[in-house]
Amino acid sequence: MLIAFKLKLLLACAAGLAGPLAVAPIMSYLSARDRILPEQAIVELKSGHFAYRVAGDFTRAGKPAEAPLVQLSFAGPLTIMKRQVSSAEYQACVDDGGCRALDRDVVVAIDRPAVQVSWHDAEAYASWLSHRTGVTYRLPTDEEWAFAAGSKFADDGVPVDDNNPAKRWIARYERETGRDAGTATRAFGGYGTNENGLSDLSGNVWEWTTTCFVRSTLDESGRVVGQSKNCGVRIAEGAHRAYVTDFIRDARAGGCAAGTPPDNLGFRLVREPPSWTSMRLGKALSFTTS
Repeated sequence: MLIAFKLKLLLACAAGLAGPLAVAPIMSYLSARDRILPEQAIVELKSGHFAYRVAGDFTRAGKPAEAPLVQLSFAGPLTIMKRQVSSAEYQACVDDGGCRALDRDVVVAIDRPAVQVSWHDAEAYASWLSHRTGVTYRLPTDEEWAFAAGSKFADDGVPVDDNNPAKRWIARYERETGRDAGTATRAFGGYGTNENGLSDLSGNVWEWTTTCFVRSTLDESGRVVGQSKNCGVRIAEGAHRAYVTDFIRDARAGGCAAGTPPDNLGFRLVREPPSWTSMRLGKALSFTTS
């Protein structure tokens, strides 16, 4: 009996020592239905105006064209998470059966972002959190993310040289590769806070949005005369804008349409006030070309 007890103790100690270093997201706390996680801090942004470089690819007369720069106006408040969803919060959804399991090398902690999640994973978490709380949560649009990011939003406009279109791609590549290439996630706050009170924007975690990839054709005056939308590819925002296939969990292994791929894919959510549950971007946003 003593030998059996020692064997059990040895196995327990081995499991305990493996905890912080384990490759699988093994958690020692309560199940998802009983767990109490810290409530996500929410930031409410008032109505406002900002300059926005329209997402997608644009052509004019069959040649690459610079994306239009427009002035956007939000007519109502935007309520968004101060930080990204943590891996421990996401794990609660996994334990409850609402989300797909995290990859085996993701650190599960309350102070680290959930990463290596696809757009579908982020959508599943938003649905689960909405059901659990009775409040509607959703991914932001690219326009909403840019508005909340403020000075952290990277304008990816690059002038187009009709005589040498390749210069645009080279300039974009050089700009994107000039960033900090560290891939390990940091504790929340490690990339600072912007003027709107949101943390870790444009760090090494790119955040999923609901916005689809669109190819647009412009006429000679710059007006859009044709569009082709691909919602199998979504915009992820971070140190630069990226177009990533919706099922990709690790963009370093593929999935970025152009430029350098995102280091990590994560997300934060918009919370809709009850009176705004049925309101969507088309009712809350207007824009004019500058």
